[in-house]
Amino acid sequence: MRSFLFLTILTLASACGSTHEDVEASRAPARTATASRAAAAQESGTDAVELSESEWRERLTAEQFHVLREEGTERAFTGAYHDHHAAGVYTCAGCGAELYASESKFDSGTGWPSFSQAIADGQVRTEVDNSLGMSRTEIECARCGGHLGHVFDDGPAPTGKRHCVNSASLNFSAAE
Repeated sequence: MRSFLFLTILTLASACGSTHEDVEASRAPARTATASRAAAAQESGTDAVELSESEWRERLTAEQFHVLREEGTERAFTGAYHDHHAAGVYTCAGCGAELYASESKFDSGTGWPSFSQAIADGQVRTEVDNSLGMSRTEIECARCGGHLGHVFDDGPAPTGKRHCVNSASLNFSAAE
């Protein structure tokens, strides 16, 4: 029974990205801003945020840097927003871009904040992620290219999508 429970927890964790340190250590090194990110930001009507690695390290906490710039994943059920229900807007912890409205947030049971859609078209962009021996769709902030999490096709209506997002990649602004 104990091994079944452990396997179940690992399966849930892999739904939004592995939490095993060895896997995290093998992921790609910190990313730098690219021309494609700048183009994506322009398409969404925002100015791209391009900082050096040292500037990102000054701006972000160690956990935020790991998630946003090194494509890390926080442990399930540990993030500030996994069980957060206030009305407002979730913004990128890296650049402040508005990403998700609280109305699109739902409880997926995975231990990470889950949203059915971005706050507006062009605020997040997707990339194919073939790490960890599987193909997933990574979601990034369109403005700064920060890693947010992954999107899956098992969400609620009307989109059927589940944007599985790391709390460390977000800040929250309460509705007035």
